[in-house]
Amino acid sequence: MAIKTQQLEDILEPVVSSMGYEFVGLEYIAQGRHSTLRIFIDSENGVGVDDCADISRQLSAVLDVEDPIASEYSLEISSPGLNRPLFKLYQYEQFIGEEVKFKTIRPQLENGQRKFKGIITAVENNNVIFDIENESLSIPFSDIDKANIVAKF
Repeated sequence: MAIKTQQLEDILEPVVSSMGYEFVGLEYIAQGRHSTLRIFIDSENGVGVDDCADISRQLSAVLDVEDPIASEYSLEISSPGLNRPLFKLYQYEQFIGEEVKFKTIRPQLENGQRKFKGIITAVENNNVIFDIENESLSIPFSDIDKANIVAKF
């Protein structure tokens, strides 16, 4: 995890948790002079627009005081949605049996493949085990760049 992302998470996660929401994760997308900070929250009752607005007000105040981002940025608060992103190892454990699209930091196969779609079958020793076309693939959690649950309709 990048240092900036970890710093932001350390500042923001306690605020979200203290308000009774699950801090699912965050994306910090640096884009020159104007960046985006996207925070994903959840709760047992789901997340509505009013929930996002409440969290946004609280986090804006904390970010104004802490000032961890030097440049301009947009703050976005969102529910994880149907294509729920996975940020932490325990989230992979929660979603064993679910289909996931994911991208790795470095190639995992001899052909250089970094993008995959498979079912989470287990989490063992900081590795996530996927079933990809009836083949088992074990990937170190630290090698997973981005992952999202595949929505079922």
